[in-house]
Amino acid sequence: MRFTVSNFCVGYGSIAVINNVSLDLAQGESVAILGRNGMGKSTFLKGILGLLPRARGSVRIDGVETIAESTSRTIRRGVAFAGQEGANFGELTVEENLASATLYTKSDPRRERALLEIFPILGQRRHQRAGTLSGGEQRMLALVRVLLAAPRVIVLDEISAGLQPAKIAEVEAALRWERRERGTTVLMVEQNLDLAMRLADRVLIMKLGQFILEESTSNPGLRDRLVDQLAP
Repeated sequence: MRFTVSNFCVGYGSIAVINNVSLDLAQGESVAILGRNGMGKSTFLKGILGLLPRARGSVRIDGVETIAESTSRTIRRGVAFAGQEGANFGELTVEENLASATLYTKSDPRRERALLEIFPILGQRRHQRAGTLSGGEQRMLALVRVLLAAPRVIVLDEISAGLQPAKIAEVEAALRWERRERGTTVLMVEQNLDLAMRLADRVLIMKLGQFILEESTSNPGLRDRLVDQLAP
């Protein structure tokens, strides 16, 4: 699925946060957006998914304009989102949350088994209410729910935040597995620079609602340039 954003603007009330931003993701590409806190990264993701009102510009999915569509309609087109909070049903068990991921798609027991092999803690806590999991475990559950839905585009907002290195490795393994299996397009906001460089084909840095740098992760010396741009 091709995901194209053109001249996009969105904010809160009368305050513009994102101004005339454009981004084009090819089918199967993985792109990471980096930046210091408060630069508009999460606002950009919420805006293109229809979670914020009064967005302007263009958001196209395989050439179809979606900027005026509801978020639920965008999701039905094959776009899945795991945000920083509220991605799970806290009163439901882990198992019930996993089942809810495929309410509108065909369930695939093979996918679930493969993902629970990557995240064994979730299998061990099948009967525990999601709201009682640790913050890191809730993020892992949110990611598995996204992947179980077999989306065509995955949008992730700092999915590795607060995770220990071993759990970050599990997140990386799951996303690599998904791209191998289905060639899924991935757009992520990420604070972990090294994880972003390992997973993404391209990285962009956002500053005050604008992209100020865009490079392939294969470019020599990129990490040093990113560190310079991200420094306080």
